[in-house]
Amino acid sequence: MVSRETDLSILSEDFAADPYRYFARLREHTPVHYEASIDSYFLSRYQDVKRVLSDHEAFSTETLQVRAEPVMRGPVLAQMTGAEHTAKRKIVVRGFTGQALADQTRAIRANAAELIAPFLRRGRVDLVNDFGKPFAVHVTLDVLGLDRKDWKRIAAWHSGVAEFITSMALTPERRRHCLDCAEQLEAYLAPIIDQRRCRPGEDLISALCAAEFDGIALSNRDVTALLINVLVAAAEPADKTLALLFRHLIDHPGQLARVRRDPALLPAAIAETLRYTPPVQLIPRQAEKDAVFTGTAVPAGATVFCMIGAANRDPDAFAAPDVFDIDRPDLGSARSFTAAAQHLAFGTGLHQCIGAAFARAEIETVAAMLLPLLDDLRYSPGFRYRETGLYTRGPASLSLDFTPTKEIARR
Repeated sequence: MVSRETDLSILSEDFAADPYRYFARLREHTPVHYEASIDSYFLSRYQDVKRVLSDHEAFSTETLQVRAEPVMRGPVLAQMTGAEHTAKRKIVVRGFTGQALADQTRAIRANAAELIAPFLRRGRVDLVNDFGKPFAVHVTLDVLGLDRKDWKRIAAWHSGVAEFITSMALTPERRRHCLDCAEQLEAYLAPIIDQRRCRPGEDLISALCAAEFDGIALSNRDVTALLINVLVAAAEPADKTLALLFRHLIDHPGQLARVRRDPALLPAAIAETLRYTPPVQLIPRQAEKDAVFTGTAVPAGATVFCMIGAANRDPDAFAAPDVFDIDRPDLGSARSFTAAAQHLAFGTGLHQCIGAAFARAEIETVAAMLLPLLDDLRYSPGFRYRETGLYTRGPASLSLDFTPTKEIARR
């Protein structure tokens, strides 16, 4: 039955501190959890979540009109269906696959080398704040063809946009701040879009400016919305996934040793990280008609949140789901970055994340580079691990000590 308990709120500080300890209780006792304060339903069972994400007609992305469109400055890919969605998705996907992906992999490696270099002699780095966050933004700017000297401004604007999309409730002051960030980002992009229309390059902005839909070029509003969509989708989960990967490997030294010896195991470690602690924890949908889950009615028009973290820990989908295991036979690392993925970290169905292949290349390239450089990897003395976020979730910081390799030490 639907949960209306007062002793468990998904919006509470206690839940936010460690949602994983509540997932089994939700799945077993209240798989359709109702939060009255936001009039929304939360689904925690794997099959229910997969059903919602797979059936885009019965469960639409209409919620994004309120949750995302104001800061995206226009409709995003997830709001589109039919020919428009197919055409625009193909344009964006081309910017993250094939030769473009090969070029980006070289840029990923160069960015990582530049950002990690100052910390190698020190033997200490905060993998989130010193490295992960700037790295994710730098790489995304390279894809878009934007100047990296502006990364701090763009990162601040991106933070406001992401806050608007991922917050369950915003004060008027925070809402205004987020909208201001979006407006400044739009104003920054406007002259660049005009320039790329006149003098196109090899970047994604140029590709979008040159693209057509139904024989008509995309408007500046269309291009802006797609660019902000890519910026948030590419930058938001990257630093979280990288830090979570290293955290789990450090916590499982046997598996870390094996990955060090055999980098071919990295895709499995990344896939298991995405299953075990997905950076995107909630995906919203709107019920277009009355629906029933486990005997509980959800009315048409209701907002339904798919709990990805809970679904990925469902024992009906994965054996021993609360164990981090890179040898997991029921995951399949080869398909974990495709539409056939068993885990739901990238969503599923029509609106599955378009950047899955890019995410794999990004995290795999960086991890393969960092692991040989960061020897005897361990948490810094006094470091206390803490995660933040309800909608998207990751470490607040990850302070690591390591012994610089002999080659670095001699420099």
